[in-house]
Amino acid sequence: MKNYQATIKDIARKLGISPSTVSRALKGHPDISEKTRLAVEELAKALKYKPNAIALSLRKSKSNIIGVVVPQIVHHFFSSIISGIEDLTSKNGYNIVICQSNESAEREIKNIQTLISSRVEGILISRTKETTEFSHYKSVIENNIPMVFFDRVCPDIITDRVIIDDSGASFTATECLIKSGCKRLAHFKGHENLLISRKRLEGFTKALNYYSLPVEQSLIVKAENFDEGFAETEKLINSNLIPDGIFTVNDMTALGAIFALKKYNIKVPEQVSVVGFTNEIISEYSEPSITTIEQHGYEMGYKAAELLLKRILNENENDFVTEFIPTKLILRNSTKNNF
Repeated sequence: MKNYQATIKDIARKLGISPSTVSRALKGHPDISEKTRLAVEELAKALKYKPNAIALSLRKSKSNIIGVVVPQIVHHFFSSIISGIEDLTSKNGYNIVICQSNESAEREIKNIQTLISSRVEGILISRTKETTEFSHYKSVIENNIPMVFFDRVCPDIITDRVIIDDSGASFTATECLIKSGCKRLAHFKGHENLLISRKRLEGFTKALNYYSLPVEQSLIVKAENFDEGFAETEKLINSNLIPDGIFTVNDMTALGAIFALKKYNIKVPEQVSVVGFTNEIISEYSEPSITTIEQHGYEMGYKAAELLLKRILNENENDFVTEFIPTKLILRNSTKNNF
């Protein structure tokens, strides 16, 4: 049988002794003779026996496992967050179990149920854009499992959170376009279910109002990936609604916009400037490279893990907190930067 894991009972059966004797021998119990202990250890090694981590955790009532739920593992931002989480948790003797919801509310619910059943000691989560019902989050709290949201939070569930000032960062990104000479700006927004999308739209409109520029609703469209960024830019071009500046909800959408502009021989940034969000790896190596907002994913993951461990270890019994990770405007070649 493939991938069969040897058990204590297998060792006991082969040696003709009881499972309890095998268990004590593996633990080096003084009541077990040296001859029996060596025989058990040699056979355990030959059979590649490994202790059942879940069974051990049930006996100890402590799993040392933390669950992490992210929308997409392949996303550079979320992989950076996972790296920050893993660095801190491993230093403190914890292992992480990573679940990918893949932007599916149904999968997110199953992920949470699995983590609860696996007796994790805490959960770190960034919600999906599809999630509109929150009973699975409440079940985490009802099971006395500490939970911290990061990046994509659920306003209706009161927990520790680690986020950025999305509105302020978006104001800065839009201001960059305005200061470089753009007068007619478009915003490619994210899914309205997500607070980060609403906050980025808020920052965009605040900047336009601050600089007394018009907010044109026809130039505010939903586009949150490469294909949508390309398609919506093409629509604006064909409708003769070409802006001179585009602020997008993320870098892949910005890249889609740039590809569409190139298709129609519209020069970036000479005719249209583009600003993204997140500072994905692709933003540095695209042509032109993309001006964007750095979110510092590693720091966000590290801080989220830090808050969770404090809750697990009962080092923080105060009210829940919201930690803000600072952002930074990264100027590159998709904007004129002549300010």
